[in-house]
Formats: sequence, structure tokens, C-alpha cells
Amino acid sequence: MKVGLIGLGIMGKPMAKNMLKAGYDLTVSDLNKASVEEVCAAGAKTASNEEIGKTCDVVLTMLPNSPHVKAVMLGENGVANYMQNGAVFIDMSSINPVASKEVAAALAEKGVEMLDAPVSGGEPKAVDGTLSFMVGGKQEIFDKYKSLLETMGASVVRCGEVGAGNTTKLANQIIVACNIQAVAEAFTLAQKAGVDPELVFQAIKGGLAGSTVMNAKGPMMLEGNDKPGFKIDLHIKDLNNALDCAHTVGAPVPMTAEVQEILQWLHNNDCGSNDHSAIAKYYEHLTGIKIGR
Repeated sequence: MKVGLIGLGIMGKPMAKNMLKAGYDLTVSDLNKASVEEVCAAGAKTASNEEIGKTCDVVLTMLPNSPHVKAVMLGENGVANYMQNGAVFIDMSSINPVASKEVAAALAEKGVEMLDAPVSGGEPKAVDGTLSFMVGGKQEIFDKYKSLLETMGASVVRCGEVGAGNTTKLANQIIVACNIQAVAEAFTLAQKAGVDPELVFQAIKGGLAGSTVMNAKGPMMLEGNDKPGFKIDLHIKDLNNALDCAHTVGAPVPMTAEVQEILQWLHNNDCGSNDHSAIAKYYEHLTGIKIGR
């Protein structure tokens, strides 16, 4: 099986390396030449998007948002123009599920099947190959390519037809964002009340309030570590998609709207490239304290 991957960012690069470790014949493309060279040094080949479309059995993308996926796949020189009948496209980007359905419909006219397969877990889980995949598409296509996705993820679950993967990812991103906000708010309360938030974290992490999110992001808040595993600007993008989707289907999402306003404030105050745990900085701005420090 010849695999093509377009997009070697924070997530795509380690995901490419895990496919190589699993022995896949991988060809990559990205505008960042340094990333391409690094992945090629690990065993990949590089080619133009056109060549990837012509030569690969399955094409994967890991791109920032809907417009990027549409441009790469359906643009004037889009990859879809060169894919063979029977080839498969797997989009691992986190985009609006409406856009996923539009791309799938355009590809179907060319005889190309599609899975939308966004991931959760951030850079650490991309590196160690334990991402969670939320997949939409036909059962038989999912079954055929599940093992490929399992080289990058510990959990690969089909959630329904095309678009279901990204709908599930939006639900995931709502829960993650609101959870991070709750952790920052709780730690701020503790510190303002004179209780060490580190001890609060140790006391509650094994109880009902404990979560994967708190275990990953709580220590970053306490250390003041803003190195991005997942950037605030990317979470803003995801929540914009969540709000757009919610408005389209008539779902009430007041908590999502509130945390989106906090993230937008952080973007406007030069924190867009920080990890999303930097929601803590919003509370630090309001209170004048630094959580845990």
C-alpha cells in the first residue's frame, strides 16, 4: 500500500514517523521544507501533491481547517484531480463536518471514497502513537484502513457516515475547552482562598473531578508552561466550527460560547500560539496572581 500524507505540522510530523516505524511506504508533502527533510530522513519520500495523487493508494491530510483541505483536494491543481478511481482519501484534520460532506460528495463523483478521521490527544500522543481517532465513512472503507490509523492511535472508533468523525471531534473540543477553563477557575479559587493549588490537584485528581484533561493541563498551569501541545488559535478554530455547526442544527451551546470568548481574549493579547492550558492566563489577568507561583 502506497500512502501519501500532506501536512507535517505539530501533529502531522510525528504521525508520519509512526507510519514509517510501522513499515508503510510513505510519501509526504508540506510547505515547511525543514519538516519534509526531517521526515524524509526517517525514511519517507517527498513528491508534489500531483504526484501523490497519481501514485498513492490512499491520501491523508493533516491540515489546519476546512479551506486548506478544500484547496489541497479540490483546488485548481487539487490532489483529487489526479487520484485514481478506487483510491481513498482520509482527512485527519479537524474541520467543519459540513465541509467534510462537501469534499466527500465531490470525490464520489471521481470514484474516490473518503473517511473523515480527526484526532484528539495533542502532540504528546501524536509522538507516542496513542491518539484517539473519531472516524466517519462507510464501514467497509473503515475496516480496510483501520490498521493504518492504528499505527498512530490507541483508539480508532467509527462514529457513523462521513461527517460523523468531525461532529464527534467538535463534541470532544467542547468538553476539553470547558474542562480546561474549569481547572483554571478552580485553581484560581484555591489560591485566592490561601490553599496551594498543587495540593488541591493532588487531592482531587483521583476522585470524580479527576480527568485526562486535568492530569495533562493542570501541571502545565502550575508550572507556567505554555509550550503548545495544542495552540489556543487552533482551539479557537475548532470552537468556531462547533458554534457554526450548533447554530446550523439548533443546538444550545452557551458554555462553548463563553470559553470561546476567553480564548479570543487570549488571542488578542498575544497568546494565540500558547498551549490551550494558557486559559489560566485569563484568570491571572483578572486576579493579578500566577497560579501555583
